[in-house]
Amino acid sequence: MNFISFGYGLFLLSVLGIYWSVEQQRLRLWTLFVASLIFYASNQFYYLPLLLTLTFINFRLGLALGQNTSPGKHTLDWRISNEEWQFAQADWNRRRLKILWLGIILNILLLFGFKYVPPLFGFFSQSSNSAETVSALKALAPLGISYFTFECIAYLVDVYRGAPASGQFIEFASYKSFFTKLISGPITRYHNLASQFNNLKFPNADTITEGLWMIARGAAKKALLADHLGIFVDLSFSSLQRAGSVDLWLTTFAYGLQLYLDFSGYVDIARGSALLFGLVLPENFNHPYFSTSIADFWRRWHMTLGDWLRNYLYFPLGGSRKGLARTCLNLMIVMLLAGIRHDAALGWVIWGGYHGFALVVPRLTDVASDKFEPLENFWQNPVGIVLAWLLTQLMVFTSWIWFRLPNVQDSWLVITHLFGRAADAQFSQKVYVEALSISQYQLAALLIAIASVMAIAYALNNRLKLKLNWHLKLLFIPLCLWSVWVLAPEGRLPYIYFDF
Repeated sequence: MNFISFGYGLFLLSVLGIYWSVEQQRLRLWTLFVASLIFYASNQFYYLPLLLTLTFINFRLGLALGQNTSPGKHTLDWRISNEEWQFAQADWNRRRLKILWLGIILNILLLFGFKYVPPLFGFFSQSSNSAETVSALKALAPLGISYFTFECIAYLVDVYRGAPASGQFIEFASYKSFFTKLISGPITRYHNLASQFNNLKFPNADTITEGLWMIARGAAKKALLADHLGIFVDLSFSSLQRAGSVDLWLTTFAYGLQLYLDFSGYVDIARGSALLFGLVLPENFNHPYFSTSIADFWRRWHMTLGDWLRNYLYFPLGGSRKGLARTCLNLMIVMLLAGIRHDAALGWVIWGGYHGFALVVPRLTDVASDKFEPLENFWQNPVGIVLAWLLTQLMVFTSWIWFRLPNVQDSWLVITHLFGRAADAQFSQKVYVEALSISQYQLAALLIAIASVMAIAYALNNRLKLKLNWHLKLLFIPLCLWSVWVLAPEGRLPYIYFDF
């Protein structure tokens, strides 16, 4: 079942009707759980047993970790000495640590099995059709497997650190399987959603309007903009040998916009749908293409993943508490693992290392700026800010080349053809005339127009703090949905992050 379809609209309305018609919290959770199973079954029914089994295992592991005090018989004996008590408690803490590592390893093995076994099979296989076999195996991976495992690891670590474990399986299962976030994110912590489960209230008119507006806005971003851009990106990257330097720059820029609009559009639909259930999912994007540093970019792009990487990887490694050299090493490790978590291809390693290097450089320049005052003042004046923004976006958009083309041969071909390469006449005919029916200049103008609208939205929302009132949102909701129905491409592209 696709978010942007009549089927999803009917499904959402039906579930909402049942959900709000019952008053007991437990019945509402059961409604969410059953609806989520139906939703997932409409996409990959054969993984339902795996989903349920892993949910139950993580629930039981959480219960074990939640026993902060040793459950042994000595707890009932008031005559036990303080030394014996401390010994028993220390032994139990060691057991809790083993349980935590068991849960982490189990979830990592699940991710590893579906993400990395197919590429490794292709690497070691000598068969002529190994590439087709690898593609088939990757296509069989459970949708949203990364989000599932990351949320499970976060839950187990939080409980180990002292947060209360879930005492009701239906509550934990509803959190894990909640259909609006199951396959598209954002990565949501259990305790954030559980506290809302316990305080469910029917949304007021403003909340309903906001939810519908987010759904309509997300559908327009995905189906109207991202899918149309994706047609050009696919055509261009499938004809790399014939594309010229200008074409490749346009394609790189278009892909960066497509990636953001597709991902953020889907998350908008997820968050808007959740609002109609009286639930608030965490924000995942905050105008990332207006960042003036890579660190700032990662605070604005896929924000829940950035939060996860900081809390469950960067800080446990030592964060920035152990000196400059260790900080730089930790940043490189985190970003390399962030790249590898997408896939096992070498391009992902390069992408992660590229971002890690971009995070390390400012740490080093900050040291230089502290000792050289004119340099520090330069980055704070308007010229320095604009230059920092340009350099940041140049790095971000060029890094998307490895993101889109993790095969190093393809990505390196793009890099080497970015300058001084003339386009093949057949490329222009095939792409611009036959497929798109627009010229290269018109496409460039369209990309600039999209970026300009994003800049205006950023200025209004983040700088001037202006928001659309509910009257305008009610006006734009049917307009957006009608535009999607009429103007969206016929062969709608799948959610782009299904590949990652």
